[in-house]
Amino acid sequence: MPDVSNIVKTIQDIMRKDAGTYGDAQRLEQLGWMFFLKIFDDHEKELAITRDDYRSPLPKSLRWSSWATDAEGITGDGLLDFVNNTLLPKLKTLSGGADKIAGLIRMTFEDANNYMKNGTLMRQVINKINGINFNASDDRHTFGDIYEKLLKDLQAAGNAGEFYTPRAVTQFIVEQVNPNLKKRETILDPACGTGGFLTCVIDHLRKQAKTDDDERYIQDCFSGIEKKHLPHVLCMTNLLLHGIDVPSNVRHDNTLARPLRDWGPKEKVDVIVTNPPFGGMEEDGIEANFPAEFRTRETADLFLVLIMKILKPGGRAGLVLPDGTLFGEGVKIRIKEALLNECNLHTIVRLPNGVFNPYTGIRTNLLFFTKGQPTTEVWYYEHPYPEGAKSYNKGKPIRIEEFEAERAWWGKETNGFKTRVENERAWRVPIAKIKEGNYNLDLKNPHQDNEGPGDVDHLLPEYEKLLAKIAETRSALKAQLKEALSR
Repeated sequence: MPDVSNIVKTIQDIMRKDAGTYGDAQRLEQLGWMFFLKIFDDHEKELAITRDDYRSPLPKSLRWSSWATDAEGITGDGLLDFVNNTLLPKLKTLSGGADKIAGLIRMTFEDANNYMKNGTLMRQVINKINGINFNASDDRHTFGDIYEKLLKDLQAAGNAGEFYTPRAVTQFIVEQVNPNLKKRETILDPACGTGGFLTCVIDHLRKQAKTDDDERYIQDCFSGIEKKHLPHVLCMTNLLLHGIDVPSNVRHDNTLARPLRDWGPKEKVDVIVTNPPFGGMEEDGIEANFPAEFRTRETADLFLVLIMKILKPGGRAGLVLPDGTLFGEGVKIRIKEALLNECNLHTIVRLPNGVFNPYTGIRTNLLFFTKGQPTTEVWYYEHPYPEGAKSYNKGKPIRIEEFEAERAWWGKETNGFKTRVENERAWRVPIAKIKEGNYNLDLKNPHQDNEGPGDVDHLLPEYEKLLAKIAETRSALKAQLKEALSR
């Protein structure tokens, strides 16, 4: 049996020799579309056996098995010419009418690039990829683990790392929101990145599956939207690896570019799990798609407004949000007021610094809410570092085992409310107190003593809050001055 881990490492070493793949992001984008074609080709071989009427959406000349599988086949400048001038251009314009998979392939390749400049090195990479059989269960599962490692490596590739959420976080959120297969619930991730939440949902639902009809439902019950090309290609590959035959319900699009009023009743969903991009600003004009009282260019805030809109009554959400959303002023207050009035924000898990290291040191929170009932109280749980640790890093990320305490504390739901008790990590805050505090949700653990000024990891978020408040005040003064001068 081939050593998949060693194959992937060798591929990366070969690509480092090529002048075109000069960074992690380029190498992964290149690997993304190459692995997609190989995985899809293996998938087609299986379909050809199991389905008598199966017809490939790809012309024979474009199939991986036609041009890539011969170890002594096309190489050097000839290979580069084929990939640059035939393969990629034809995949980008692939016709197929109403064929879902043809449309999916076309969308997957619309922004694909060949970064490699050495055709001989490319042939070496292709030959190594051919050493993995994605129809073999052991190879597929081993590659799944390697694939997760490749995604983690992106955290060191500048802002490309923004779409990787630690697996422990996605798994915990999905477990607690608990999508229900028996109830035939629909699930959405409106900022799906490389598909971490969606694959967790698939795994969660498969544990509940008992019939062929259950499996058929799993194939189509979820949807996702991803703005950037590279994570979208990786998401397609991830879903194929997780046994989704035609992952056409994941679109390459900007979720926020659509006016909020255009989301119709039929598009509402039962469950939303997501980690919307935070710390960034949307381009000019995007905020005009939202009601005047919620207009902002801050991405995470706009996603929160969107989620409130597209959840069904009784629908549940679990998402990652930065500290800034909890303590922010201005538009943020109006968004939080709407959230607490329209939804039961029953739980906020406060994560410590470093969960998203090395991409960002911004503190994050896990918010869980149900649409349709106003909030009467918010439960907080302060997630501690593991014993002996002072932060997380690439080598020691947050682990799912660390959430055992939250799982035990979570409680069962009775009449829409959870049976819980306070402890040194958990406390509750009634809605009246939150309203008195002008909807500030950045509330400290009352069971923890204040032990002096603290270290830089704790002081930095406080400094960030102060800067945010200064910026809010400056904007307000600027607006008042502009109004005074215009009279």
